[in-house]
Amino acid sequence: MGKKLFVLLVVLMSLSLIGIIFVQSFFINNSLKNEEQNFNLSVKRALSFVSRDIEDFELRKYISMIRPWVNQKKEPDSTIIKRLYITAEDDINDETIVHRNTVLEERFRVPSLFFEIDADSIDVSQRSSERVTQVFSSSGSEIGSSVEPKQTLVEISSLSKIDKQSYEESFKDLLKRIPIYKRVTTEQVKALLERELESEGVNLDFEFAIYDDDLATAVKTIDFKKNPESTIGIKVFLDNNDESNYRLYVDFPERKKYLLSSILWMILLSVLFTGIIILAYSSAIYQLIKQRQISQIKTDFINNMTHEFKTPIATINLALDSIRNPKIIDDKDKVMRYLKMIKDENKRMHAQVENVLRISKLEKNELNISKERLKLHDLIEDAVTHIELIVEDRKGYVKTHLNAAKSSVLANESHFTNVIVNILDNAVKYSDDAPKIDIYTENIGNNIILKIADQGNGMSKQVAKRVFEKFYREHTGNVHNVKGHGLGLAYVKRIVDDHQGYITVESEKGKGSTFIIRLPLIS
Repeated sequence: MGKKLFVLLVVLMSLSLIGIIFVQSFFINNSLKNEEQNFNLSVKRALSFVSRDIEDFELRKYISMIRPWVNQKKEPDSTIIKRLYITAEDDINDETIVHRNTVLEERFRVPSLFFEIDADSIDVSQRSSERVTQVFSSSGSEIGSSVEPKQTLVEISSLSKIDKQSYEESFKDLLKRIPIYKRVTTEQVKALLERELESEGVNLDFEFAIYDDDLATAVKTIDFKKNPESTIGIKVFLDNNDESNYRLYVDFPERKKYLLSSILWMILLSVLFTGIIILAYSSAIYQLIKQRQISQIKTDFINNMTHEFKTPIATINLALDSIRNPKIIDDKDKVMRYLKMIKDENKRMHAQVENVLRISKLEKNELNISKERLKLHDLIEDAVTHIELIVEDRKGYVKTHLNAAKSSVLANESHFTNVIVNILDNAVKYSDDAPKIDIYTENIGNNIILKIADQGNGMSKQVAKRVFEKFYREHTGNVHNVKGHGLGLAYVKRIVDDHQGYITVESEKGKGSTFIIRLPLIS
């Protein structure tokens, strides 16, 4: 996968994820707003019913007080009769139809004590209606003569609706003067609110108050606080012009929790599924990056694998050239020394081939490393012999400063020798000039400290943090003067860890590096 395609894929996936999160947030926000609107509508509907019930209750109360007084009086204080005549001519049937509607209004004087106002008495009207329809023959005398009608229909009824409307209109004007706390009580309003809110499906604690303009009246709950953002109000005790100074306000302290709880399942599912998507996305991006890194490393690994043999092959060539030298071929000791080097480097090449398998087995905990009591100084001297010819050929040096009084450790001879060789080999590789290497040991407490310092190219702090990672190699642009598959130091760290040791590196670009290994001593 090309770099541009990879970046484009990551950008598109990121934008898609952001879009999904945005859509989820927008949907939840809209759902919350809809719930709030429905809640407000339900509350306002309940308040309108409460307002109607309060007024109906008050009207029924005073009508029930007046009715007995009116009914017990046989004769009204005054009577008014109104008649309406309607005449129609039916030419087809040769008839005249006369409709008469008579309205009887009786007035009674009632004591004002029912209304608690400053007046001796008030007048209450009661109406009834008599409707008469007569049919006359047009061939007879004029209307009003002694001619008998052909048909007469009489209907008598009380005007209860008109009475009620009249009472209501009169009471609205009359009751304006009565204080609000005498017209309705806190308990009545609370009971009505509980009933109507429950019928609207709002089962939530509330506080309420009736205000006269901007002042609270005595009809209220103790903990009511008017909140411009959440308090809902409606006019009560409307006059004949549908105006009123009184407003009934209701507030819900747990309003936000109630609204959130109504869509809580939606929020939880959205968070859960969004979290799963984010987790899957992060995992996918991580895997893509890792796969891309491995893909990039694979080419280097294939091309550079053989270059790991460069150091032992170079040592073998130098040893063979030395043996062919007429001055040395007759020197048996030197010949044997070079032959031993050739054998050791051959073994090392075999070890390099096995390096990849070792790392894999170490990660799977399949590599059983047997350990025995060894002198760390002996392992250091043995490792130095593997690179000293190359160092001498490049006009460099390897100096040992073995100052530790105790160097006995529990280690595997082959693996730990490879650890030291790998570090020394890196010091040679990453030195553009003649390699200059110093090896130090010292005792600190029950540990022995091994320091391998070079004066080579060094590395940045970012590289130093990742230098022990598997397959990691410092990016050098298009410069490939140093070959390797990035397994050497990863192998070093795994072996040191397996020996209950600890390895770190201190480095500065252009000033070399120092690898520090701490191992526990054995007595």
